[in-house]
Amino acid sequence: MAAFRELGLAPWLAEQARQVGLSRPTAVQAACIPPVLQGECGAAPGLKDCVVVGGLDMVAQALELSRKPHVVIATPGRLADHLRSSNTFSLKKLKFLVLDEADRLFEQGCADFTADLEVILEAVPARRQTLLFSATLTDTLNELKSLAMNKPFFWEAVSEVRTVDELDQRYLLVPEAVKDAYLVHLIQTFQDEHEDWSVIIFTKTCKECQILNMMLRKFSFPSVALHSMMKQRQRFAALAKFKSSIFKILIATDLAARGLDIPTVQVVINHNTPGLPKIYIHRVGRTARAGRNGMAITMVTQYDIHLVHAIEEEIKMKLQEFSVEERFVLDILTHVNVTRRECEIELECMDFDEKKEINKRKQMILEGKDPDLEAKRKAELAKIKQKNKKFREKVQQTLQEQKQLRVKRKLQKKMERKNRLQAKEEK
Repeated sequence: MAAFRELGLAPWLAEQARQVGLSRPTAVQAACIPPVLQGECGAAPGLKDCVVVGGLDMVAQALELSRKPHVVIATPGRLADHLRSSNTFSLKKLKFLVLDEADRLFEQGCADFTADLEVILEAVPARRQTLLFSATLTDTLNELKSLAMNKPFFWEAVSEVRTVDELDQRYLLVPEAVKDAYLVHLIQTFQDEHEDWSVIIFTKTCKECQILNMMLRKFSFPSVALHSMMKQRQRFAALAKFKSSIFKILIATDLAARGLDIPTVQVVINHNTPGLPKIYIHRVGRTARAGRNGMAITMVTQYDIHLVHAIEEEIKMKLQEFSVEERFVLDILTHVNVTRRECEIELECMDFDEKKEINKRKQMILEGKDPDLEAKRKAELAKIKQKNKKFREKVQQTLQEQKQLRVKRKLQKKMERKNRLQAKEEK
């Protein structure tokens, strides 16, 4: 593999890389640096940078932006908020737009960045170099590549093995109604046998994450939650407590599935079977890092078998069953279910769902929209969609009836010809 200098980097930058211990570029660096440099991507030392993320003071960030930094590192939501609410800075002279984790930014889901990206893309100049980085190639990114006006540079690392050999990958087949009891039993088992182990539990939604954390805390487990409904400073604090082993259990949404450097995690538990294999790969990749051993256990209900097959096809291996003594689970089932219900009631009293709705309304107001009007439009749009659906179904039904009628007439004519031929032959 070529050294940094041979990739075309300026001597001062290659020397800086050497001084911090980077003697050889990685496969990604070797593949991507030369094409980036062909687009005249380079800068002098002494760069001023600015970090713009949620949960921190917007006024202080606005001041930093007004000082014209060379590099802005931002989350889409907070940068879009500044663009909507302030005119003290401009992105019209921007030369390079870098989107990391591009597949997650462009794909709609629980965290939809579409509106924020529209605001940002309107604020940046048309003539710019845009760089998209992603750990996984998705249909969305493939579509963007095909729609590009010019021929974009595209590189994908070749990797036959999507999960490491040091990772012990298991599944636990559980009925949906007793999933939480199995989870508590698993956590208790790991605590009893390996007191120093760290565990990450991945959940599907923010609400489920919060409920499970409250439930495990009632069972005296040292757990902490991490999800997007928390403020940024709360997320930082939760992550710091987990990384420093103050809390041994982290319950998180896919917010923590990638991009977090937590080297010493012994076990990953998927409380729900991921709907996409790539999400599974990112989740279980939080353990068995840097050559260490690790275990991943996916809780599979009767409705998730097809999802497991898709995962196995992607990682090119079969998950092994994790055995559990069912009698121990049944012993705690009632206690766990009652505790879970108590936590749900407690969360309802905290107006968790209402806070989520309030956050949505605040976001709409920042975008200059009337939340009530938007809700009315949404309801009207749903009615129109339903009406169009019924119309399409009626048209489809009519076409089907016409098709059947044509077939029937065709058969009748065929039978009539056949009868006429038979009549002639009889004469």
